Amino acid sequence: MPQKIRSIELTQVVEWDDSKSSRFEDYLAAEEPLEMRAGRRSLGLTLRTPGNDEELVAGFLFTEGIISRREHLLSLRLPGNAAPERNLVRVMLSPKVRLGAGAAARKFSAGSACGVCGKASITQLRRRGLRRPESAVQFDPEILCQLPPKLRATQAVFGRTGGLHAAALFSAQGDLLVLREDIGRHNAVDKVIGWAFLEGRLPLSGHLLLVSGRSGFEIVQKALSAGIPLLASVSAPSSLAVQLARELGLTLVGFLRGRRFVIYAGEERIMVSAAAPAGRS
Repeated sequence: MPQKIRSIELTQVVEWDDSKSSRFEDYLAAEEPLEMRAGRRSLGLTLRTPGNDEELVAGFLFTEGIISRREHLLSLRLPGNAAPERNLVRVMLSPKVRLGAGAAARKFSAGSACGVCGKASITQLRRRGLRRPESAVQFDPEILCQLPPKLRATQAVFGRTGGLHAAALFSAQGDLLVLREDIGRHNAVDKVIGWAFLEGRLPLSGHLLLVSGRSGFEIVQKALSAGIPLLASVSAPSSLAVQLARELGLTLVGFLRGRRFVIYAGEERIMVSAAAPAGRS
């Protein structure tokens, strides 16, 4: 039987509104742990919203540098709802994959940089072979401004719970290819990239990724891993995210709301011509 999706839960709540109280059932975004294991080796542990777990695992293993090719992932075994190990995914990797001491990359990752920081982190990513995204495509500002409403309109679980982040992959023409939701920003991005990985679509040159929250270092890292040339968010990026985007050539856009956005890195990929600040020639 197919695995039942447990992305939404119901609970009893009491609402107080202008001196009046009422009791009703409310929707909650589900949050459960997920462990990825190869044999007896734990590859990572994260809190996620159940659903699209296969994509989450594939995306996590790829963006964390544990695997680099589709053939490295031989199989994924997802447990059923009633299984004692219902939050454990067993992975079979190719013998060509060498698991180093740091293979278990994330343990309940929640921070903006998840334990990595500064120039040492960027140097480590360079050693992994992360390069400037290859894309001759220029992106139209008018199309960028149309994307947040498309993202919000497609957030089915957010519409019922108000408690999920989303990541969406668009073509340069603004066509929505895939959207995934999760309690964690990084997980939503991993699900999108995992979808592309399993579909054989990587690298994602000529595409852009839009996230519903802020852009931190780890999300920039994941976008670079997938060869995405433009990452946009409706909120602000972190300082380390901007540093990484500038050093490795990612176009980074923040505060994409209405008819306004801010370009923090890679302005050459967007069809804009910025005026010089007042007082300068």
